[in-house]
Amino acid sequence: MKLLITGGAGFIGSNFIRYMIKKYPDYKIINLDKLTYAGNLDNLKDIEDHPNYTFVRGDICDVKSVAEVAEGVDAILNFAAETHVDRSILEPGSFIQTDVYGTYVLLETVKSKGIRRYIQVSTDEVYGSIDSGSFTEDSPLSPSSPYSASKAGGDMLVYSYWHTYHIPVIITRSSNNYGPYQYPEKLIPLFITNALEDNPLPLYGDGLNVRDWIFVLDNCEAIDIVLHKGKDGEVYNIGGGNERTNIEITDIILRETGRSESLIKYIKDRPGHDRRYSIDSSKIESLGFSHKYSFEEAMCNTVKWYKDNEWWWKKVKSDEFKRFYKKAYGEVEW
Repeated sequence: MKLLITGGAGFIGSNFIRYMIKKYPDYKIINLDKLTYAGNLDNLKDIEDHPNYTFVRGDICDVKSVAEVAEGVDAILNFAAETHVDRSILEPGSFIQTDVYGTYVLLETVKSKGIRRYIQVSTDEVYGSIDSGSFTEDSPLSPSSPYSASKAGGDMLVYSYWHTYHIPVIITRSSNNYGPYQYPEKLIPLFITNALEDNPLPLYGDGLNVRDWIFVLDNCEAIDIVLHKGKDGEVYNIGGGNERTNIEITDIILRETGRSESLIKYIKDRPGHDRRYSIDSSKIESLGFSHKYSFEEAMCNTVKWYKDNEWWWKKVKSDEFKRFYKKAYGEVEW
């Protein structure tokens, strides 16, 4: 197969490319990425010269660029997205542009070129918060932030192209991913790297918000299964089966980095903060998916990766990152 991966220099996209290169030595992969603040070619430094891998710098909102790189591909997998809730609250416009209009450009390309499969990589956050039980693929969408609303808008657009034009689309919605190469604005890499630098860990509210965590390589395997076995027009939830409060995650990170609880700094809760996410993954499991990584082992290995790869995250924690950090967590001194 020849695959076009959009947003492949980001966290999940880069892990997926590396996973596919290793598993399918005959597949050709094109990585289209705009290289915004979270796109980082260091994420793929180990395979940048691989004969089956090609990087193209470009924007999914650019019709001409997308049309050129999509020529002759068998499938498009869209990992390109603005994804951080805090940024979406401060600067929502870029989320609408990338997550909705960019999705439209890709769908039009699939339609015009007769591409055989399109996978929209989405998030469980489109369902909103749930007090008990778990969301299924048939649950209504109830996004709470500009980020989740932009992803829900993209998802609805994807479904409309299936319903109206019958193009071969599939949507995946995963729970919170963690693992190597994650930009340190998200909770786990932010807290790991801050702890390693003896900087404060800014914890929203009471720290009891619940998230379901999935190791990124488990998500990569699930998306691979959907690519090869998924049914057109369907949605597949990809959960980790590891619901933890934010304070539990914080305690694990402090333990694994050997730091004191004194680094925790409780700050004012963010607007519209969802209390609990939980999704039912039985549908993807019916295709043969099962988790390969235990939460405890994968979390320990993730902390170790950041310990061993200061060269990566020290560069990523740039002046732009620090400006955003101050804007988002102004009550915490850098």
